Amino acid sequence: MLERPSGGWEPLIARAAGAQNAPLPWSETAARYLDEVVEWNRRTDLTAARTAEELVDLTIGDANVIAAASTDEGSWVDVGSGAGAPGLVLAMMLPGVRMTLVEPRDRRVAFLRSAIGKFGLSNTIVERGRSDRLPARTWDTAVSRATLPPPDWLREGARLAKSRVWVLLAREEAPESEGAEIDADLRYELGLTRVPRRAVRYALRK
Repeated sequence: MLERPSGGWEPLIARAAGAQNAPLPWSETAARYLDEVVEWNRRTDLTAARTAEELVDLTIGDANVIAAASTDEGSWVDVGSGAGAPGLVLAMMLPGVRMTLVEPRDRRVAFLRSAIGKFGLSNTIVERGRSDRLPARTWDTAVSRATLPPPDWLREGARLAKSRVWVLLAREEAPESEGAEIDADLRYELGLTRVPRRAVRYALRK
């Protein structure tokens, strides 16, 4: 069963973020959020992570890389938010953005809304439903983690966003699109489980 680590979340968060010697202003909120994930996961299937290390990498790893390459402004949409990776954590890391989390499953929507209220994330809202019902070209940036195959997500993200789409990859190749070009291609390993990852940002042609 997934449990809180005996030494607390902060050491794992620091390692996952590659910031063992630097203060992280969002780490306390992230630690409380991880406690909530573990607690809710006892009652509902909230995450596929089976260890504390997997959970921290899942929630912190991609979000940390994306946040480091992004400005703290604009509107974002995270499709298929699940337990909040990466959108909810991005909202903690980039408090200047306006984040919309999109999730169709009732219990996960309930968790996200509870977390937003509990942690005072006034920059974040939840939309219950599927992305294909959302209006086109409404947000500056779109992101999703494993909700759709990468080519399908790039098409859907390009429909939703006005400026940028982030595509997160494991072993797949970066998809191509006539309406977008890659302007950032970041390869990294998750800090705790050392799983290789790739975050590709596409700039949308006007």
